[in-house]
Amino acid sequence: MKFALSPHFDSVYVTATGAFFPGDPVDNDRIDEFVAPLNATSPRLKRRILAENGIERRYYSTGPDGQTRFGATRMAAEAIHDCLNGAKIPLHDVDMLCTGTSGGDATLPGFANMVQGELAAPPMATSSHAGVCAAGLAALQHAAMALESGRAARALVATSEVPSRLFKRSRFASQGYDIDFDAHFLRWMLSDGAGAWLLETAPRGELSLRLLGVHLRSFSGDYPVCMQVGLAAGSPQSYLDYESFAAAEADGAYALRQNIRLLPNLFDVAIHEYVRLVQSDWIDPRRIDHFLCHYSSQRFASVVRDLLDKAELTIPAERWYSNLKTRGNTGAASIFVMLHDFLRERTLKPGERILCFVPESGRFTVGYVLLEVAGAALAQAAAPANNVALPPPPHDPDTASDPLLSQLLRGLAEIWHDYRSQAWRTPIVSRIARGKITLADMLHWMEDWIPQDQQGSIWMRKAVSGLDDRYAALRNLVTAHAADEQYDFRILFDDYRRAGGPTQRIEDLHRNAGGDALNAYLHARAERPNPVGLLGAIYIIEGTGQRIVPALLPEIRRQLALPLEAVRFLHYHGENDVNHLARWLKCAELALLGGGHAAAEDIIATARDTAQLYLMQLGAVR
Repeated sequence: MKFALSPHFDSVYVTATGAFFPGDPVDNDRIDEFVAPLNATSPRLKRRILAENGIERRYYSTGPDGQTRFGATRMAAEAIHDCLNGAKIPLHDVDMLCTGTSGGDATLPGFANMVQGELAAPPMATSSHAGVCAAGLAALQHAAMALESGRAARALVATSEVPSRLFKRSRFASQGYDIDFDAHFLRWMLSDGAGAWLLETAPRGELSLRLLGVHLRSFSGDYPVCMQVGLAAGSPQSYLDYESFAAAEADGAYALRQNIRLLPNLFDVAIHEYVRLVQSDWIDPRRIDHFLCHYSSQRFASVVRDLLDKAELTIPAERWYSNLKTRGNTGAASIFVMLHDFLRERTLKPGERILCFVPESGRFTVGYVLLEVAGAALAQAAAPANNVALPPPPHDPDTASDPLLSQLLRGLAEIWHDYRSQAWRTPIVSRIARGKITLADMLHWMEDWIPQDQQGSIWMRKAVSGLDDRYAALRNLVTAHAADEQYDFRILFDDYRRAGGPTQRIEDLHRNAGGDALNAYLHARAERPNPVGLLGAIYIIEGTGQRIVPALLPEIRRQLALPLEAVRFLHYHGENDVNHLARWLKCAELALLGGGHAAAEDIIATARDTAQLYLMQLGAVR
């Protein structure tokens, strides 16, 4: 897959920022006044979600009486006023307005036009961007490209979110229906706020930030919808397709839902996109002085943190910044508000670089913004309580990573990034993700998979027998891994039979053409002297079990109503492949210790071949 690298900008500067929050901050003890419990499970779910996300205060435009005090349009206008007051320039000197939001006050006209009207602004170019968290970055990118090309000299980028209007109890209680956890989840995750940045073609005042680049990439073609409002639960039916809006409301089509089972894949995508940007020299982690991270409550899995650290891509803890604790998660406005707070809490030096990170879970988009301090700054009204450093990947300066291991992990990350994207678009995985799998589909997949899995421990043991004494420690680890998995195919076959598979003997099952090609390749590689390259194959195979299977399992069970005893194999790998990958990392270190650069090249080449053959196997499922 060709990688589209976003360009850097030469003459675009963030010269002022602004923010607006409705009313007084709401702490956790008062949250029920604004987001009332719906049923007996609400208090327990609230405690769990708040404990995970770490938010202590947030803002709601919707008051305890259920009335909206500030709409999205008004809030965006207030943030713009704050921004322009800081820059000390009049509104009529601005010639472009770009906006980003997940929901304005009206379905149409466009949000930018509504904000322009609220401001009573003079004629100017406008651009409205709708989405979820990355909508603000889309607006930023549009404005920056206009300035860089000379189509505008000064632009405002405004973001605004008022999700509290979707969370008030009356929207649920009056309809007489309960909601699932996916709809419960976001009621305590999101809150209201607005942010604005002023862009110009030259620096201004004491502090300006040169906009080096905006990288925005969507993976919506790979994954199903993860966060949405306007669709019925578990159905692609739009609220517009009901007989009436009242019917859509009664069926829960207006509930804001988050598929938390799919959510971990977003961070897998984001972290591998980050690796690719580093490999392409778009980002140099050594030159990042401040990392502004738009986060909710998710944490990198420990094995991924370890991989990042050993790949020498870690941004140290002291450079991380977030205001999530005191501002809450304001969606598309979050990174705009975050930079606004950051600039008022920190003393910056010319030349320092700021990296902003925005993952969007709507249908998976990741965004990065790279800024450089262009002028001296004085800290204003420092408020340390607004700064909370999120747990970053571990970084121990006294334990230097192996440069060769770093090179290997970066190369494998690029291969995985492309493989993962293509795997999600293979026919069988796509049918599962889009709710269209049948039992016959599942059984055909298992019929191809069982004999392939049966060969796994065989080619691993064959490979171990070809390792010389340089790899004695590696031999022991791979032998242990093969022992762990030597009978997995029997579990998978039992699952197949419990799901209704008609074939009664494993010997009567046959791999498809892609499986045959993959099996032949792995056995051929195992027969070579010191076949350490097969660690590349294990990286792809175990990665599939850890990062793809867990998202598919609940969908398979939901669509086919299969009992847990019919999906034990999938459940086991989803739960245990993190440990397997941790063991793989140790194996990689031992392989490089014995084989050096040649071993690294062999592992990368084998991973690339295995990825293509695995895709062939998935693509050939009937």
